[in-house]
Amino acid sequence: METLSTNKSHGGVQGVYRHASHTTGTDMTFSVYVPPHAEGAKLPVLWYLSGLTCTHANVTDKGAYRRACAEQGVIFVAPDTSPRGDGVPNDEAYDFGQGAGFYVDATEAPWAPHFHMRSYVEQELPGLIAAEFPVDMGRQGITGHSMGGHGALTVALRNPDRFRSVSAFAPVVAPSVVPWGEKALGGYLGADRDGWRPYDACALILGGARVPELLVDVGDADQFLHDQLRPELLRAACDAAGIPLTLRLQPGYDHSYYFISTFMADHIAWHGARLGG
Repeated sequence: METLSTNKSHGGVQGVYRHASHTTGTDMTFSVYVPPHAEGAKLPVLWYLSGLTCTHANVTDKGAYRRACAEQGVIFVAPDTSPRGDGVPNDEAYDFGQGAGFYVDATEAPWAPHFHMRSYVEQELPGLIAAEFPVDMGRQGITGHSMGGHGALTVALRNPDRFRSVSAFAPVVAPSVVPWGEKALGGYLGADRDGWRPYDACALILGGARVPELLVDVGDADQFLHDQLRPELLRAACDAAGIPLTLRLQPGYDHSYYFISTFMADHIAWHGARLGG
């Protein structure tokens, strides 16, 4: 692991790091904020998965999470959204290819050799974080925005024993039935929709996957609300499954980091209460 930068913030350290990933076959960059803590202490960790076109830098620069993490005693980890670099396939559209990994393990050419973001965020990166930072891996939470909200929900639903808390900002809750998801899942996984089910939060819930509870915020002025996000489908799935869902439609807010940064501290406090930060 190579340290690219470190900066003190709210008594802790914000770092940016790079490593050679055996999962993606590329270098991967991620950021970690470690709040102030006692010598030898192990802290809970909150994973944040970013949305389309983003890298680790978007939330690191604009997410406004460090004060809240310092108050809650929670480590904050933000990976990239896809493999990148020479030899990694790409697409001209913003919603496919580099910057748009959709947290799947691709099976279709030319994406399959590198686009293994599911395995990267579920297996490889957690192993690296556990080895290099003072984390208590028995106290993990996960959140994310848009495509990353989709990632957070599906990762948690597939690994219910790993995460004590799950939230999302404007998540894509049913990618199998919205344009972003149909394009990405079809392109990375092929035409067989049965293979898409592990990457669709509503399908996972309706198929029996469970988490203790969910917190979701969406802006009612979000330009993607009705055609891409479809939070009412998550409400219906959670109601049918008996999963407690706090779904807050925030008046006047859009899809941007102005929205995310407004409610980030609230989400971190919610996670902190469940992680024992």
